Amino acid sequence: MVKYYKTDNKLIHEEKEIGNGVWVQMINPSVSEGQYVAEQLNLDIEDVLAALDEEESSRIELQDGYTLILVDIPTIEIRHEKESYTTIPLGIILTADEIVTICTEDTPVLHTFIQNRVREFSTKKKLRFVYQILYRTAALYQSDLRVIDKMRTEIEERVGNDTREEDLIALHELESTLVYFATSLRANGVVLDRLTRYKRLEQYPEDKELLGDVIVENQQAFEMTSIYRDIVQGTRELMSSVLDNRLNTVMKTLTSVTLIMAVPTVISGIYGMNVDVKWMPLAKTTHGFSIIIFLTIVICVILILILRKKKML
Repeated sequence: MVKYYKTDNKLIHEEKEIGNGVWVQMINPSVSEGQYVAEQLNLDIEDVLAALDEEESSRIELQDGYTLILVDIPTIEIRHEKESYTTIPLGIILTADEIVTICTEDTPVLHTFIQNRVREFSTKKKLRFVYQILYRTAALYQSDLRVIDKMRTEIEERVGNDTREEDLIALHELESTLVYFATSLRANGVVLDRLTRYKRLEQYPEDKELLGDVIVENQQAFEMTSIYRDIVQGTRELMSSVLDNRLNTVMKTLTSVTLIMAVPTVISGIYGMNVDVKWMPLAKTTHGFSIIIFLTIVICVILILILRKKKML
């Protein structure tokens, strides 16, 4: 899908075709749509469709007549029938008169621009537009990181009471997500560093200030990712230790019960042997059976007291 937008008098409206000062928004475009935009703006089709490859890394490429900027943005995907976070590429192409964004999804990073909720937004000020996109990207990372930390907190509250193996799997997925975030934020930081030396398009003084804010927000998101990853790793290790300790407790209890039950089993087994009655103690004694049962109970009670003293029960 390809749409064209332009701002006039600080209001954004949709255009019918490409023109000067137009923002070309491409959402999961087909090859034919990519070829059309590439021909209209004299772009390389591979650069136009580069953001559709999920393995593309963040970078800046200076081409003849235009600049390609690729950054990673956070998004939601369904994994194991649950919502999880990952990152996808967002392509930005700057020409002399137009700006093109390419993404496989209709990302919330760009929603605020279409809804005209960004101050001082203009499709004609292309470099500022890029910085505003990157600022929204860093803010979205931080928002998703807070959600991830809330999910971790909910799992951590169940430690020791209702700890389940599913929680370990969920923590592992959160840790994987944070690894993706850290990698993407680090790569985005390299792109931002290159943008500080970008001289191809005109930069206004406020643009440089905005770029500084973007760098700060991106660095803050990266630090949040590192902190949350360490916390998730610690929570996962704690939960794993709790599950191991719970298993050890169960095994210890079962061993103690087996040891106690072995006493009457051994005694009854001995008296059940096919030998002469005269060799069996208490065989001819009055109330011999009751005495044997009483002695068995006494031995079991003594064994229970010993096990409790040693905290085996």
